[in-house]
Amino acid sequence: MDKAFTLFSWICAILLVSCISIVIGFLLIKGYKAVNLELIFSDTNPLDALLFKKQVFGGLFPAIIGTISLVLLSISFALPLGLASGIFLAEYAPLRIKWFFSLIFDILSGIPSIVVGLFGFSITIFLHHLFKGSIFPCLLISAISLGFLVLPYIIRTTQMALESLPLQVRLTAISLGATKFENILFVLLPASASAVISGIVLALGRCAEDTAVIMLTGVVATAGIPKSIFSGFEALPFYIYYTASHYSDNAELMKGYGAALILLIICAILFFIAHLIKNQLNEKILYRI
Repeated sequence: MDKAFTLFSWICAILLVSCISIVIGFLLIKGYKAVNLELIFSDTNPLDALLFKKQVFGGLFPAIIGTISLVLLSISFALPLGLASGIFLAEYAPLRIKWFFSLIFDILSGIPSIVVGLFGFSITIFLHHLFKGSIFPCLLISAISLGFLVLPYIIRTTQMALESLPLQVRLTAISLGATKFENILFVLLPASASAVISGIVLALGRCAEDTAVIMLTGVVATAGIPKSIFSGFEALPFYIYYTASHYSDNAELMKGYGAALILLIICAILFFIAHLIKNQLNEKILYRI
């Protein structure tokens, strides 16, 4: 029985890795020829674009900046609230409240992104009428909507990471006279940091790839680099969607493949940075032990 289960697990793992390799290989084959400075900066000098001296028209640089800004802003909204809520559910909430809100957040994590996008669009309309036409779909509303979308992931990951710690870790600092808050801040959170960061990595990926939410709340095809959080913006997921559905020739389709490859590289860089942070925290924890 154990051998059969092991064989089944290996087969599933091989199939999963094969499917991912096929997708990445397809993007590499189709997109590597299109990825160049012209695709990113068009006819603008790269140094002038990087220093924001000149606007880039026809290149992906504004979409790259918009995607990174969107991800960072969304995480800055979702992370403090998600960590605080996860800590409350794991350490302070009574059993009934914990069960109820855990169920609610599990349901919220399964809500389709288009529903969250419609919610953000409704909020935009409400604010537009409330402030007499001065609020429009923008980067801020898209970031808040995406933050709401990934919030359940961060909450549940933080909660489960804290609850999975062994009793010995939980009681060591308390037995030495630490308060509950000090125990959470200096012992439990560092000990569960690896699992918490894994949830944040999932949230980063969801923010970077989602199209339905931003399509309804602020992204446009040719907005340029966002001047403020209240302006429209460009994003790579929307560019890929728009190109795939409206391309006129093969060259334009190749740009879509190139944009998909660049988005994949950006996600890989974000994941790599999160992985480095997780390893650094693990080393500090092992050093303390």
